[in-house]
Amino acid sequence: QNYMAILGKLVKAGIDLTSKLQFAEDSPQIAQEKQLQELLTKAKDTALGKYYGFEEILKSEDLISTYRKEVPIFNYEQMHAQWWSRQERFPDITWPGKPDFFARSSGTTGKSSKRIPITNEFLATMKSVGTSMINSLHEFDFPETLFESEVLMLSSSANLDENEQGFREGEISGINVSNFPGWYDMFYRPGKEIAAISDWDERVNAIAEQAPDWNIGAIAGIPSWVLLMLQRIIKRHQLNNIHEIWPNFQVYASGGVAFETYREDFEKVCKAPITVMDTYLASEGFIAYTSKPGSMDMKLALSHGYFFEFIPFDHRGVSETGDLLTEPAVMGIDEVEEGQEYVLLLSSCAGAWRYAIGDVIRFESLDPPQIKITGRTKFFLNVVGSQLSEEKMDKAILELAEANGTTINEYMVAAIKNEAGEYIHQWVLVSDIDSDGLAENLDD
Repeated sequence: QNYMAILGKLVKAGIDLTSKLQFAEDSPQIAQEKQLQELLTKAKDTALGKYYGFEEILKSEDLISTYRKEVPIFNYEQMHAQWWSRQERFPDITWPGKPDFFARSSGTTGKSSKRIPITNEFLATMKSVGTSMINSLHEFDFPETLFESEVLMLSSSANLDENEQGFREGEISGINVSNFPGWYDMFYRPGKEIAAISDWDERVNAIAEQAPDWNIGAIAGIPSWVLLMLQRIIKRHQLNNIHEIWPNFQVYASGGVAFETYREDFEKVCKAPITVMDTYLASEGFIAYTSKPGSMDMKLALSHGYFFEFIPFDHRGVSETGDLLTEPAVMGIDEVEEGQEYVLLLSSCAGAWRYAIGDVIRFESLDPPQIKITGRTKFFLNVVGSQLSEEKMDKAILELAEANGTTINEYMVAAIKNEAGEYIHQWVLVSDIDSDGLAENLDD
């Protein structure tokens, strides 16, 4: 543990020094224009770059508006069918060379997993955003004990599959872990060996077995996974709370799904308060992260290899079923409004161009631009004009759980026709509370 204490002191000193040396950031608009220019320059000789005239776009006086005019908006099906599916056979399709991996997204929108190309440059952007997030820890004034302890990342399996063309595939968190350099082993837990166990239960049991040997200060992972892991460790070692074996556990980096419906259950397994930081880490990029204490708002990564555009999530941009209009209004970072919801478009060094991820975000502040994810373009109920977003439904579930003295982490809801032919909302709640009167409470 001695070398960890020395390393921890060095890391904290480095973060403090970085905060003092930080130069003024570019304005959001200038930062984004630079990113687009770099992306177009690198991809101008690819098949897609030639087809859409990236070289001509780069010569134009108004780079961003010319890019919008010349390059269409793509969803996954279009991008995959027209471009990405060719990359396994031919180089220089949407990005120079061939992808190094393919990320299988967990299919939160649509029926099956998507396969997103991953390049080495793209993995570098993820590390770069991660470094910016670590540097922002200076704002939180954590004690040295945090930096002297280890980080537990509960990822999907780092044991990647090989497809027919010889490309390695897996979920993005597994790809990231499989690419960790050897020196990460000093502080990364559970270590590559356990992370490579494909079976989820076996992996968590192996973590639970070794948990007392580790000094965990921070945990990263999807709330549902992390909560189950913590509960299993507590049960395996007959603990009252997780701080009995990990007294330095102070930070939890959440992501993947909204945290609020899990907050109370996290508080139950902890003896001391923990700082929860949100991350927007998707197969398409490490897009935003919490950078200031006292808030779950996330700072957009504007200078890290991504170019963003925003489509208003209302009549100007989407239909009643959540599909993008044929010619939606599109805004740049300098045109967005605080409190307004937008569908996110992304261009990146993985060879995604004006790509609609399917997420809806809301700007909580503009200086600096900070966002919250409010749902997916397809995850809202509006069959009878109810305009229920994922965020609003989460809030209703939280209030219902609180009124009944319990917690509800997960639920399903759909609009169905009743016997009278009228549409009603049918809810399935993962809970042991009595269902009598719950429908009326939810309506309220």
